[in-house]
Amino acid sequence: MPLVFRNSLTRSRQEFKPIRPGEVRMYTCGPTVYNYAHVGNFRTYMFEDLLRRYLKYKGYRVTQVMNLTDVDDKTIRDSRAAGITLKEHTAKFTAAFFEDLDKLRIERAEYYPAATDHVPEMVAIIKKLIDKGLAYQSDGSWYFKIAAFPSYGKLANLDKSGLKAGARVASDEYEKESVSDFALWKAWDEADGDVYWDTELGRGRPGWHIECSAMSSKYLGNHFDIHTGGVDNLFPHHENEIAQSEGANDETFVNYWLHSEHLIVEGRKMAKSLGNFYRLSDLTEKGYASLAVRYQLLSTHYRQQLNFTLEGLDQATKALERYNDFVANLSAYQGGQSSGEAEAITSRVLAEFEIFMDDDLNISGALGAVFDFIRDTNRLRSENKLSAAERDKALEAVRQIDMVLEFQVRREALDSEIEVLIAKRTEARKNKDFATSDKIRDDLLKMGIVLEDTGQGVKWKRKI
Repeated sequence: MPLVFRNSLTRSRQEFKPIRPGEVRMYTCGPTVYNYAHVGNFRTYMFEDLLRRYLKYKGYRVTQVMNLTDVDDKTIRDSRAAGITLKEHTAKFTAAFFEDLDKLRIERAEYYPAATDHVPEMVAIIKKLIDKGLAYQSDGSWYFKIAAFPSYGKLANLDKSGLKAGARVASDEYEKESVSDFALWKAWDEADGDVYWDTELGRGRPGWHIECSAMSSKYLGNHFDIHTGGVDNLFPHHENEIAQSEGANDETFVNYWLHSEHLIVEGRKMAKSLGNFYRLSDLTEKGYASLAVRYQLLSTHYRQQLNFTLEGLDQATKALERYNDFVANLSAYQGGQSSGEAEAITSRVLAEFEIFMDDDLNISGALGAVFDFIRDTNRLRSENKLSAAERDKALEAVRQIDMVLEFQVRREALDSEIEVLIAKRTEARKNKDFATSDKIRDDLLKMGIVLEDTGQGVKWKRKI
């Protein structure tokens, strides 16, 4: 079955065919580093991580670019309010963003270009647009002339009668109703403080939309395979990117546009006033593992609205425990007599996982196949109908699938070290030294190791 995506540009399902065989060039809209990222932001980044990982699973060489917007209306406004430089302000939030990426196991892109490092490339594109009659100056700022670009609105499927020729909008972000000429370069004013560049366009700074056009073309070329982002970026941001890039370069900008739906929290729009605004740190402080957050953000299809709930995190934790207990128990299993069923069960999970994921990243179906596999393999193990060779093939299947999911608990302590501590605790219990026994249990828990005292001795597992 071929890999199929629902392309926002054509509003239809299309088989994925890369421009260069075996290679995928992909641009993903990154954070505006004016504040800390929240779970709504990470819903989109998680979808993009799933896409990236699955493309690699399919054997593609992926080059991903994720921009860092470190100059726009919001970063300037908030840095000035804080009384610090733009660079100082954005550096703090950029560092926090990368920390959260790592905690959520979102694989790093090949490039993270910052807008402030690419102003000359932006100026070069604007000059092309001026030369082609697609940009004009007004009050020192430069605007894109949408009336001169006939295909404007093709991504958002805009009604051309709504285009307001000559009307201008200077703010970086605006609503779909404001279909107007948009700012490419903003003339400096006092509100910008010391944030400006002296260029051939005059003293000022770039508009938000031109940033992505410049950085994507620099690292991926003028024409590349996939562009992703949240559905809120479809218009005006992505529509404006197309107009700028295709207007300047006279060639197709992107072949496949993929957009993730919004996230709501507990059935309502996320807002600090409602008390349902979550950063990753807010959730970990409540006792939830980052891995559980990853599971919940990933487990709903990217084109479906995700209702993020604390109950959902509890369910995610249980699912991860089942997944990781399966791997631990299967790894410890010595093997029995083959019943002849295992090979078909293992082959089926790999085939079904790929069939579902090839279908526009149908993660719900893929996870269903994985947990069916866990159930069926656990049955064979409990009945001692799984040979050592079949066990190894089943573990290899999990290893391959986990290259995409990244659900396995990572080893932070050696098994031998854990066993030594458990032996010391057992000895302390025999000697009725319960203070030492309890301390070792607590120390192991801090290491993410959960103990269970059973009639057959002490069992342990890694905490989710």
